[in-house]
Amino acid sequence: MLPSHTLSLTITRHWLDLYETIWKPEYFPNWVSQFGEVPLQAEGSYWKAKGTDGTLKVRFSGHNSYGVMDYWIDNGFGKEIYMPMRIVPNQEGAQVLLTHFRQPFTSDEKFQQELALLQQNLQQLYHLVTT
Repeated sequence: MLPSHTLSLTITRHWLDLYETIWKPEYFPNWVSQFGEVPLQAEGSYWKAKGTDGTLKVRFSGHNSYGVMDYWIDNGFGKEIYMPMRIVPNQEGAQVLLTHFRQPFTSDEKFQQELALLQQNLQQLYHLVTT
C-alpha cells in the first residue's frame, strides 16, 4: 500500500452547487497548475494537457450525485497516478477532500513539495469559487 495524505478545504458554499460548478474537466486547468494554462483537449476517454512537465493525459470520473471528482494522470511513464477527490456536505457549506498517494521512490522532500503544490492548487480553487 502507498502512504497517503488527504488535504482538506472548507468552502462556504452549498456542496452540490460547488460540485456542479467545478466537476467538468474543462474547469480543472483553472486551479490545477500541473495542467498548464492551455485548455484541455478531449481525446477519446482522456483529456490532454500541456502541463508544466510536458504533455499529460488525464481521465476523470463522470458526473454523479455523490460529489466524486476523481481523476487519473498519465505523465507518459506508463503508470497512471490516481487522485481521489470529493466534495462533501459540511452543514451549509462544503468540504473539499483531495488525497495524494506517495509514489514509490519518492523522497520525503519531494512528497512534501507535491503536497505544498496541491495545497496551493486548493487555495486557487477557493479563490475562484469564493470571489
